[in-house]
Amino acid sequence: MEVINTLGRRKASVARIYMQAGSGNIIVNGKDYKVYFPQPNIQFNIEDPLNTLDVAKSYDIKVNVNGGGFKGQAEAIRLAISRALVKISEDNKSPLKAKKYLTRDARVVERKKYGKPKARKSFQFSKR
Repeated sequence: MEVINTLGRRKASVARIYMQAGSGNIIVNGKDYKVYFPQPNIQFNIEDPLNTLDVAKSYDIKVNVNGGGFKGQAEAIRLAISRALVKISEDNKSPLKAKKYLTRDARVVERKKYGKPKARKSFQFSKR
């Protein structure tokens, strides 16, 4: 099997993954994913598309991810893995789609507006 590469994005994070047949190793930016993401709930986010299809020990995945925080990065990786699994076999699409893993979450931080301290917050106002 050749190497399959896909892209996943979430907030400011971009994840590029390279998936090939293997023994279930997931390397994120040169480290094991359990070292890179020590929180168990974030690790679950990354493993879940593989566990949904019962192929957790079938593929080696190498990930380059940058931008954003750890949660956005993990969700970008999840989207990229889901897209790669669909590229491998079209049969994988419906169980992943049922869990909404193939949907790009387009929510991003709203830009700051001039005359305000943040996007919508206003400075304190007192009419005396």
